[in-house]
Amino acid sequence: MPAPIAIPASTVTTIKNASYKPLPGRLGNLTASQQQALDRLRRELQEEGKFVPERMDDPALLRFLRARGFNVEQAKAMLLAAEEWREAFGVDTILLAFDYKEKVEVDKYYPQYYHKMDKAGRPLFIQKLGQLNVSALYAVTTQERQLQRLVAEYEKFLNERAPACATVVGHPVETSCTILDLHNVSLTNFYRVKDYVSSASAISQDRYPETMGRFFIINAPWAFSAVWAVIRPWLDEATVAKVDILGSGYKEKLFEHIPQESLPKEYGGTCECEGGCHASDAGPWNEPATEKLGALEGCV
Repeated sequence: MPAPIAIPASTVTTIKNASYKPLPGRLGNLTASQQQALDRLRRELQEEGKFVPERMDDPALLRFLRARGFNVEQAKAMLLAAEEWREAFGVDTILLAFDYKEKVEVDKYYPQYYHKMDKAGRPLFIQKLGQLNVSALYAVTTQERQLQRLVAEYEKFLNERAPACATVVGHPVETSCTILDLHNVSLTNFYRVKDYVSSASAISQDRYPETMGRFFIINAPWAFSAVWAVIRPWLDEATVAKVDILGSGYKEKLFEHIPQESLPKEYGGTCECEGGCHASDAGPWNEPATEKLGALEGCV
């Protein structure tokens, strides 16, 4: 097996956590063939006039390469398809002018929010599907607006949340940690929004690949197997491998990966943000980067 290539000098200055060990396929832990694939992809994009510096730094190119097993042709096709999608979907317009005025109302019927970090320094994202009220939700928003919000959040994750977390933990952060709460979930409601979930899954995997670190599905009811049978075919095997499906006894597993002070009290944590954790957007992206996690677990 080829020896991993040493971490580039330009990257060393950004890493302040001595315990950081990049996972395979990340900067600082590339085999010779992986480095060659990265160099080739970058060179071909530049030669074809398709290279966009603000979106195609080495970590971004590596996300697409990992998603396609370091097959340069497939990774380039995926990346260029994502660029075409950005234009067709109007991502740049969304970033400049998207105003999600209905957020407070939407969150009553489909709560989802970022809240602090897990032990690896990843932004923690929580969704409460069990509170989903489809009729009320689509009385105040539309599926198109929901997808625009999703894209706006992905862009904010890449450009604000993850870099802020990286500053705090002293090493690169490229992925998130998600908790999907299915307490009191209605299968009928799920099937009524499955088109949105399918579209959201496609955006996640095809346009923002390799951004999922861990995914915990908690309070999974006995009937969740029917929902999982619908969702699983939308996901690639690498994504499925990152999913933990838990019942009501989820706390011990969450505590392995998430500090109790980062978890809202309703999930066994100690956090009680003023006005509710769901509305606080608490995290280093909204705070001076001065606090450090007591336990950091590898790279993300």
